[in-house]
Amino acid sequence: METMTAMMERTTAATNTRGTETIRDRTDRITAAKNPATETIRERAAGMPAARYLLAGLRLALGWIFLWAFLDKLFGLGYATEAKNAWLNGGSPTKGFLTFGATGPFQGFYNGLAGAAWADWLFMTGLAAIGTALLLGIGVRIAAAAGGLLLLLMWAAVLLPANNPFMDDHLVYVGVLALIAVTNAGNTWGLGRTWARLPIVRRFGWLR
Repeated sequence: METMTAMMERTTAATNTRGTETIRDRTDRITAAKNPATETIRERAAGMPAARYLLAGLRLALGWIFLWAFLDKLFGLGYATEAKNAWLNGGSPTKGFLTFGATGPFQGFYNGLAGAAWADWLFMTGLAAIGTALLLGIGVRIAAAAGGLLLLLMWAAVLLPANNPFMDDHLVYVGVLALIAVTNAGNTWGLGRTWARLPIVRRFGWLR
């Protein structure tokens, strides 16, 4: 009698286990059907320390490129801009490039913008804001979008590239900025996590 009772208990337990597993399997299938891309690029990057550090390094590198361009043009530090041509000394940050560097089908359009005060202010404000945001890891998505637009405009100013039918470093930087934007690269070596906790940022995800 005891043996029969034990067998019945084991059978019942096995049946319950199979039932539980079946329900769990069905739930998993339903969840997967509703969310086919449950593991996003952002989640994969978050789970790989090496990837996080690499993306953070790329973010910092691009941030410094933008901010350095701003500082050099503002003070005339002697790299791309001589001291006499510094913005603070009355020089125009856009005149030289848009006058002598613009080529291709849009040359006339860019020549017409060269030296315009509004273009100088817009260009310099963009460089400073994009560079600062990327270095701090805040507003990375907006910074990446603005930086990508600026780089595309600069790419269009030098069409067609001398050494390639269409590809140059501007487009490569645009791709890197896009990658940084979709992987929350500001969370590593940056203030991205703190920034993301702000009420307005939590409400509007595009501010991250």
